[in-house]
Amino acid sequence: MLIGRKQEQQELRRLFASDEAELAVVYGRRRVGKTYLVNHAFNDDEFVLKVTGLHNARLATQLENFVKALREYSGDESWVVPSNWMDAFDQLKTYLKNTRTGHKRVLFIDELPWMDTRGSHFLEAFEWFWNSWGCNQSDLLLVICGSATNWIINRLFKQKGGLYNRAGSKMFLRPFTLAETEQYLTKQGIMLERYEIAQVYMMMGGIPYYLKQLEPRRTLADNIDNCFFRTNGKLWDEFDNLYDTLFLNSEVYVRIVEALASKRMGLTREEIISLSKLPDNGSTSQALKDLVKCGFVRVYQYYGRKTKGQTYQLADFFTLFYYRFIKNNYGQDEHFWTHMIDNPKKNNWLGYSFEQLVKEHIEQVKAALGIGSVLSQQSSWFVEKRDLENVGMNGAQIDLLIDRRDRAINLCEIKFYSGEFIIDKDYSLNLRNKVAAFKSVTNTRKAVVPTMITTFGVKPNMYSGIVQQEVLLDDLFAF
Repeated sequence: MLIGRKQEQQELRRLFASDEAELAVVYGRRRVGKTYLVNHAFNDDEFVLKVTGLHNARLATQLENFVKALREYSGDESWVVPSNWMDAFDQLKTYLKNTRTGHKRVLFIDELPWMDTRGSHFLEAFEWFWNSWGCNQSDLLLVICGSATNWIINRLFKQKGGLYNRAGSKMFLRPFTLAETEQYLTKQGIMLERYEIAQVYMMMGGIPYYLKQLEPRRTLADNIDNCFFRTNGKLWDEFDNLYDTLFLNSEVYVRIVEALASKRMGLTREEIISLSKLPDNGSTSQALKDLVKCGFVRVYQYYGRKTKGQTYQLADFFTLFYYRFIKNNYGQDEHFWTHMIDNPKKNNWLGYSFEQLVKEHIEQVKAALGIGSVLSQQSSWFVEKRDLENVGMNGAQIDLLIDRRDRAINLCEIKFYSGEFIIDKDYSLNLRNKVAAFKSVTNTRKAVVPTMITTFGVKPNMYSGIVQQEVLLDDLFAF
């Protein structure tokens, strides 16, 4: 049973039912479930060939692997290994001509970017195959997948040659939502409360392969130790593999996310360059764009600032968890996470990661607030104390602002707490200061709505009346 992916399944079946030749591109990060989706969208007898590129393999090895797939699916051992991709795709064309069934056939090339080794002229040969023959075969659906997302975006989608805009469908496969994560864990026999599922999400994101490593008979803390902190644990080397398979010249991307991991509020492009020691040129800008398109980095603006004030924030949960805990602790204490109960560093990380989790589920937040159909824009905001000295106010920082077209702004406080959140006198005064500072600095004429986004809600008391709207963790699990 496939969890989620309903739109992608429907799209793949729509292309299969088409009476024209179709080319579909399914791309996304490593371990997100691209291959699983394609394999389960079609019946086995609907595939005419499946072949997978090899990571970091030489041209000769790639070609040998390609021909092995031809031999397997054709049942003919006489296919010889060619010396170049033009001959390889010519062989593929011959094979496909001889295997017509009168029905649509699926040709599945997985990890296609890995076949494009240096000097191999793979892309030219692939372009020739599709444009000169494949696109005219009404019984052919070509599905290509790739984890090397920057290759897909920059070499395939932006290529101005014969493949430009040739893909009939481009599907970026996103990680699971909280709701889909809960479904998947239940299917795996992992029974956790939503409070624990949220913590799992803040470590692993909604990545099916990572979630699959959890074992039903272990506690959550023991599972995390087993995956990340035990010597040769299940995911001990995942970080290096992740960036190496996603990006060519991965060192540049790693230096960017490492810089972003050091700053909770995010960094401007200039600050990233300063911290990472990368050159101030187009290559760095392109790497930033790639990270944003892949969902690893979030770009946002502070309320009231123009585009040039864009800030970049690390949005990938696993990467953030890696830099906070795994990088410097792997193998030193095999029960590291078990020993982190009530550790201030862990609690600080939970608070920050919960903010990212909320931003990742902004549609669920809006639905819970009853503004799902209202046009809105999300941002953050802060003002320093020195800028408010003339009015006698303290500085203020707002985690999330939802600026609504219906002339209201939700000023959101985000708190990850093990029980009901208690607003005391000091917190109430702090919240009132934020509202007053925001109104004073921005001169907004919109209604400002103090909103709490918490795990289990706000405990009613004499100070809780300042909160006008609430969103609970349960609300984030909505489909």
